[in-house]
Amino acid sequence: MNLKPIRIPRLLNLNHREARHPNKLELNRTYIVGILNVTPDSFSDGNKYYRLSAAVSHALEMIEDGADIIDIGGESTRPGSKPVSLEVECKRVIPVIENLVRIKPDILISVDTYKSNVAEEAIKAGARIINDISGLGFDKQMVSVAARYKTPVILMHIKGTPQTMQINPTYRNLKAEIFDYFRKRINLAVKSGIDKKQIIIDPGLGFGKRLEDNYKILGWLEELHKLGQAIMVGPSRKSFIGKLLGLPPQERIEGTAVAVTCAVLKGVQFIRVHDVKEIKRVITVVETINKYAR
Repeated sequence: MNLKPIRIPRLLNLNHREARHPNKLELNRTYIVGILNVTPDSFSDGNKYYRLSAAVSHALEMIEDGADIIDIGGESTRPGSKPVSLEVECKRVIPVIENLVRIKPDILISVDTYKSNVAEEAIKAGARIINDISGLGFDKQMVSVAARYKTPVILMHIKGTPQTMQINPTYRNLKAEIFDYFRKRINLAVKSGIDKKQIIIDPGLGFGKRLEDNYKILGWLEELHKLGQAIMVGPSRKSFIGKLLGLPPQERIEGTAVAVTCAVLKGVQFIRVHDVKEIKRVITVVETINKYAR
């Protein structure tokens, strides 16, 4: 494998309220996005951080372990999961964001939601990035919220919905369909007033993908750079690792580490994971190898 990653020398502008905050992320290294599921039913850590105190404590722990961004979600999007109401989702995520911003004002928070109302309330509470699994597709108002608040958006590829996505997903040409999807979603975002430099794309490992599809994506991941956007991947504890190795979610860290290594070598700028401390170590070693391979 070619150890020299493809890098896009750009900056991601962040919408900050206070001048003392850094307002740009330099996209010349890999950022760790720590997963914080404030839900009772997520596939890996459901109910573990459901209480406010536990959620805040875990977020601070992930920051201490090396997370650059905390991604907070109040609705499980595991295969077959059922949606929750706007009120329930807000009740779960907004207090966590407010408490984290109060304790650590310089914290970077992304809100994992496809609901525009939740995103707007989260931004008002202190979130600075919108992570939308639907690529702005489930809620037609999401694009206007992102444009109005000048908020960076993560557009993920998904086939179907969380309820249907793993019911026999099929592709005639996986790569062509994903590229076509992103071109359309990026075009919609830009036409709606979102700065192209504010868009991150995520190929959606595990979201409407067969086992082999996930490995194919990891194999040609660097080609997504042709779209000119920063990239995020989220392989953490996913079933494509578990099915291959025959392991439950909590025992998939080695498989996650290999997928992360592959992504970093291919120039991915954002890695979304549960096990921040361990993956921070993995990324440190991989980036050091890259440094000396140049």
